[in-house]
Amino acid sequence: MSKRDFLTLKDYTAEEIRLLIDDAILLKRLRQKGRAVLPFLSGFNVALIFEKPSTRTRASFSVAVYELGGLPITYSAQELQLSRGEPVRDVARVLSRYHHAIAARVFRHSDLEELARFSRVPVINMLSDLYHPLQALADYMTIKEKKGRVDGVRVAFIGDGRDNVFNSLAIAGVKLGARIRVASPKAYEPDPEVLGDDVYSKIEIYEDPAEAVRDVDVVYTDVFVSMGQEKEREERLKAFLPRYQVNSDLLKKVGRDDYIVMHCLPAHRGEEITDDVIESGNSVVFDQAENRLHTSKAVLLYLLNPHWSRSL
Repeated sequence: MSKRDFLTLKDYTAEEIRLLIDDAILLKRLRQKGRAVLPFLSGFNVALIFEKPSTRTRASFSVAVYELGGLPITYSAQELQLSRGEPVRDVARVLSRYHHAIAARVFRHSDLEELARFSRVPVINMLSDLYHPLQALADYMTIKEKKGRVDGVRVAFIGDGRDNVFNSLAIAGVKLGARIRVASPKAYEPDPEVLGDDVYSKIEIYEDPAEAVRDVDVVYTDVFVSMGQEKEREERLKAFLPRYQVNSDLLKKVGRDDYIVMHCLPAHRGEEITDDVIESGNSVVFDQAENRLHTSKAVLLYLLNPHWSRSL
């Protein structure tokens, strides 16, 4: 079987995304029953490359590899010869002779594409400047757990419409039948080239967040200043605050009580979201964070051992 990469959910069908979510739910149930360690990747090792700091991704992916019986081996950019100018293609060709998969968290999506082009083994996107597909899987797994479905669920993303988290949230959501809205300042509206015309044509774009959240099931936000955007901090905060902050006043505009609030974390409390909202009974942000573990397992198995038994 030829190798398959996991760089963006644009490359995956709705049926494949649903399967990954269902597998993640099964793996979570097994873990809750005390069956956390499963032997499906016994003898495998996975390279984890981090150009950016990480809490949830590093922890969840490392534990996922270990609990499937494999060995995670972590590299920072400074530990690799990348920091001294070695070409990405050379790193790919070398590491793919040692490891069964390469997972990378990078600044530039183009570096991931080059890794995948020259790697003999699957390459997994743990975050790039354009996409965060592992996060989107955990998001829709959480929505399915909390709402019982994804098809027809109304999701309002408040903030940067060019955010990597929003891009993957929109791509997966449209494929799964969710109704995606985004509220952003004009300068930060979604990029049709990144989303693709099929996705871009199906999302609803608002400038007013109060309109975007009306009667939705999910209110989602992310930081206004992502890693690598620190020089834009003052400009970005001026554009987003206070209008695009997810706070109790904005949530009153939803008009119902059974909405859930989502955030991929880490949160800058007091900027894109207030402390009282993230700690409220409507918040599911820590369920999202937990589900990163289970969806990481599902992706690893799909790429490395697709014939694992789902009848456990």
